[in-house]
Amino acid sequence: MNVLKNKVAVIYGAGGAIGSAVARAFANEGAKVYLTGRRLAPLEQVAKAIVSDGGTADATEVDALDEQAIDQHLDAVMAKAGRIDLSFNAMGNSPTEYLGPSLVEMDLEQYLMPIASYTRSYFLTARLAARRMLTNESGVIMTVTAPPARIRPPNGGYGPSQAAKEALTRYLSLELAPKGIRVVCLQSFAMPETETLREIFESRAKETDLTWDQFTAYLANRPHTKRVMTLTELANAAVFVASDKASGITGTTVNLTMGALDD
Repeated sequence: MNVLKNKVAVIYGAGGAIGSAVARAFANEGAKVYLTGRRLAPLEQVAKAIVSDGGTADATEVDALDEQAIDQHLDAVMAKAGRIDLSFNAMGNSPTEYLGPSLVEMDLEQYLMPIASYTRSYFLTARLAARRMLTNESGVIMTVTAPPARIRPPNGGYGPSQAAKEALTRYLSLELAPKGIRVVCLQSFAMPETETLREIFESRAKETDLTWDQFTAYLANRPHTKRVMTLTELANAAVFVASDKASGITGTTVNLTMGALDD
């Protein structure tokens, strides 16, 4: 049984590792997926793979920081599909843009960069999706966050940006849940399959003096499972949370760190 059959899903950052994994998982469960991102070529590759597997996908270049572009794209989706059921924000930045030696030595712009971009994108995509979802009084708004929202290591404004997304999730749910719209964060843990983790490793390789294998082994030792998380596991969790089977989950951050972060 396809738990997302005929659902209309818009995914931001769909050309990246997390966004594309979620897009494929949604499509495999019957959703019609609308893929967006800053570069069209990766989106078209994901869409092609989904279609070849029997799914339905549409790819459009959309900057998830541009309110007008997001709004126009959602208008186009509404005109074509008639509704929006799922909004998933997986927009990301290169960590080399915001990681620094320490908060004390970091300049203001570098600190604010992830806070401004992550919170702006999530607010815009969530707010504009909610306006369409209110028509049917149903829908699910989702994003991804990370353990630095609550725990070390120091990483400039990235941790505060993730904490802000978690707070915004609670506030949006308080307003929207009575109107049938759920809002949920998925908190993942280090996934070597993503380019982001590779960039973090390379940016700190000299100071840590670790090889890639040593770095991933260190990460694998932190969760209770003694292994790192996979993109498939995160995508499967996203499917469940997006489905009607998770109708009681809203206004919260789902801990997918496999015990690396204690609640």
